[in-house]
Amino acid sequence: MKKLDMLKKNYEFKNVLNKGKFYRGKYVTIYINKNKEEKNKIGIAISKKIGKANKRNRLKRLIRESYRLQKDNLKKGYNIVFIWNKQANILNNTYKNVSEDIIKLFNKAGIINE
Repeated sequence: MKKLDMLKKNYEFKNVLNKGKFYRGKYVTIYINKNKEEKNKIGIAISKKIGKANKRNRLKRLIRESYRLQKDNLKKGYNIVFIWNKQANILNNTYKNVSEDIIKLFNKAGIINE
């Protein structure tokens, strides 16, 4: 399986966060900015205040899997940064809740192909 195209450098995150539009959901906030490539790149940021490493890694896996299943339905040429909302309860989150939230945000942003 091919690994997802990820944003890794600090300046890449800063560029998307400063110049991109944001959409806030119940669990996740996404920042979207156009790039000059024919593919989407994603970045995931979860604060240490959310919990210990195992909880943060679980949230990253949920977000990554939700994106992976939706990536074929998305328009190409965007940088997307996912940020977990601090107010969201991490104990009751499920894959279904996170996935529905991300799909709603993509619809709100208008980057889903129809």
